[in-house]
Amino acid sequence: MDGKDDLKEPEYGEVKENSYNGNLKYWKYAGGVKAEMLKGLMNGTNFKAEKCLKGLDVIARTRLARLRLWAVRLTKALLLLAIALQVKGLGDTLLPKIFRSSLPPESTYSTICTNYYRNGYLMVSSNGGLNQMRSGICDMVAIARYLNVTLIVPELDNTSFWNDRSQFEDIFDVDYFITSLRDEVRILKELPPKQKKKVDLESLYSMPPISWSNMTYYYNTILPRIHTYEVVHFTKTDSRLANNGIPEEVQKLRCRANDQALKFAPPIDALGKKIVDILRERGPFLVLHLRYEMDMVAFSGCTEGCNQEEIEETTKMRYAYPWWKERRLIQRRKGRMDFAL
Repeated sequence: MDGKDDLKEPEYGEVKENSYNGNLKYWKYAGGVKAEMLKGLMNGTNFKAEKCLKGLDVIARTRLARLRLWAVRLTKALLLLAIALQVKGLGDTLLPKIFRSSLPPESTYSTICTNYYRNGYLMVSSNGGLNQMRSGICDMVAIARYLNVTLIVPELDNTSFWNDRSQFEDIFDVDYFITSLRDEVRILKELPPKQKKKVDLESLYSMPPISWSNMTYYYNTILPRIHTYEVVHFTKTDSRLANNGIPEEVQKLRCRANDQALKFAPPIDALGKKIVDILRERGPFLVLHLRYEMDMVAFSGCTEGCNQEEIEETTKMRYAYPWWKERRLIQRRKGRMDFAL
């Protein structure tokens, strides 16, 4: 071979072999890798192959150890979480009542955002006896929730037959009532200052909603009036929401308000428990409410067993209330008691 052939550059990837320092083979190009790098690897100028392999092995083992450590930590965390959940469940059953939270239970029904757009304010004046007012308040809770309005704590009837001056907070635990329903409806003890001033300067729009109405009536008739006046006042609450043909969610909320939210005020609750404890000391007992008060007798028009003086007194009481005397009575000769209605 002449000198020109020796100086000819090999093609990419082609191996060109020359002698270097006697026995050392010099690779000028090998797959695009420069010969100086291969030379350094073989002579140990950069690092020795054996040392490199050992270093890689150490790194691999270190990473594996770290992964195992994280796996152990994760397992411990999951185990502690499971133990905490078990302890909480047992605590609700075994711990004394004094150690339990006094906050109302979380809602099991659908919740709404506490920052939802509020359409206005609903004020209500309950009417009737305590039982009728309780039922009406539950209806108002459901109506306020599904109209997206703020409910003001209801006023109790002070002008009916009993002439009782007690207010909501005297009979029921008002703070518990507000708190237990906070995930469903916004309830305030009184109107905010801005709305209160508006009501004082202007007139308060008051109306009695139609009895036994469904939610369509409240959506189509009541809600537009709330949009117009911002604050609407219901003068009656008894039987203002139908019992049939209403959405299941509405009925659930009525039941929740009745069974969970309406608790007696602490003094009444304590007195009731004391009476029950005294009765239990004497053995089993049965409580029966006959609903035979004087106003009920007058309202029903049933005078069975009454003398002439009592008949005249109850009749006079009945005709003192226009909405009582206008109610059509069922005659006993038809085979039905007036109480059956």
